[in-house]
Amino acid sequence: MINNFIKKWTESSLILKIIIGLVIGAILGVLVPQWNFIGFPGKLFVSALKAIAPLLVFVLVASAISKAKSGIASRFKTVIILYLFSTFLAAVVAVLGSYLFPVTIHLSGASTAAAPGGLGEVMSNMILEVFSNPIHLLAEGQYLGILFWSIVFGIALKSVESDTTKTVLVECSEAVTKIVRGIIQFAPIGIMGLVFTSVSESGLGIFTQYGQLILLIVGCIAVVAFVTDPVLSAILTRRNPYPLVFTCLKESGITAFFSRSSAANIPINMQLCERLGLDKDFYSISIPLGSTINTEGAAVTITVMTLAVCHTMGITVPIPVALALCLISTLGACGASGVAGGSLLLVPMACSLFGIGADVSMQAVAVGFIIGVIQDSCETALNSAGDALFSATAEYYDRAKRGEPVNYLGEFAK
Repeated sequence: MINNFIKKWTESSLILKIIIGLVIGAILGVLVPQWNFIGFPGKLFVSALKAIAPLLVFVLVASAISKAKSGIASRFKTVIILYLFSTFLAAVVAVLGSYLFPVTIHLSGASTAAAPGGLGEVMSNMILEVFSNPIHLLAEGQYLGILFWSIVFGIALKSVESDTTKTVLVECSEAVTKIVRGIIQFAPIGIMGLVFTSVSESGLGIFTQYGQLILLIVGCIAVVAFVTDPVLSAILTRRNPYPLVFTCLKESGITAFFSRSSAANIPINMQLCERLGLDKDFYSISIPLGSTINTEGAAVTITVMTLAVCHTMGITVPIPVALALCLISTLGACGASGVAGGSLLLVPMACSLFGIGADVSMQAVAVGFIIGVIQDSCETALNSAGDALFSATAEYYDRAKRGEPVNYLGEFAK
C-alpha cells in the first residue's frame, strides 16, 4: 500500500500538488497563525535544498567539464551574454519605470546591516571569495567559488588519461541528482509551510505599507518577465517565446517565489532543464552560473530603491547618469549575496553615485526589508525562471545555427 501511494504521489502533477499546498498554507496562516509548527516543513524543505545544492553543483559541473564534448563553447558564450545583457535591460526598465512613476519614501529608522562601501569592494569580495578554501566554500554555499573550483577540477580531470575517476564522478553526480529528485517530491509540503509562515507573520498588511514602492518594483519585474526576456528569447529562437516563458515561470518561478533563494532553486532548475530536453553537459554549468550572474531582479531592486531615495531628496537624475546607474546596478547585482535581501545591501553603493551618505541610504535599506516579503520573492522568481529560460534559449539557438534538430520545450511539447 505504501509503495502504491509513493508511486501515485511521484507520478501526479507536481505543480498541482504545489498549488494545493499553497492554498492550504494560506488558509491555515489566516485561521491559525499561532500554530508555528505548521511552518516547520517549509524551513526543512529549504534547508534540505540548500544543503544538497552546493555538492550537486560541484559534482555536476566537474563531471560535465571532465567529459565535455567539443562544440558547446558557443552556448556558454551565448548564455553569458544573455545573462548580463538581460540584467542591464532590467535596470533600464527600472529607470524608465521610476521616471514614469516617481516614488518617494519616508526615510526613518535605520538598518544595522553592513553594506559594501563601493563597487570596488564588491568586486574585491567576489575575487577573494573565488580563491577561498574549496571545502569552506562547499560548507558555506558560496556558489561563485564553487563554480570556479569545480571548473578547475573538471579541466584537470579532463587531462587525466584514465577514465575510472571520471566514471566515478559521473556516477556520484547521478546519485546526488537522485537525492535531489527525492527532496523535490516534498516541495508541496514545503511550500505549504513557507506560505503559512509568510501569511501568519505578515498578513495582508504588507500590501498597504509602502504600496506605491511595492507596485513599482513588482511592475518593473513583470515587464522584464513578460516583455524584455521574451523578446530576447524570440530574437534568438525565432519562435513564439511565451510557451517557454510560462513553462519556466510555472515550473521554476513558483518554487523560487516561496523559497526566496536562487541557490535552493538550483536543483529545481536542473530538473526543469532535463525535462526541456537540454544537454546535461551544458545546463549543469549554465544553471549554477545563472544563479550567480543572472540577477535581473536584483538590478531592478537596486535601481528602483536608489531612484526612490533621489526623488525623496529632490535630486535630479539626468539620462547619462541614469545609464551609469544601470551599469553599476548590473555589476553590483552580479555580486549580490545569495541570501534573502542580499540585493538591498547594495543600495548604498548605488546611492553613493549621487553623493548620498550611508546614514540616509541605509534607511532605504530598512524600508526595503519591510517590503522584503514581496520584493525578494518576486525578485528571486524572476532570477530563477530567467536561468532556465536563457539556458534553453542559448541551446536552442546554438542547435538551430548548427543545423541540428531542436527539441523545443522537450517533454512539455507533448
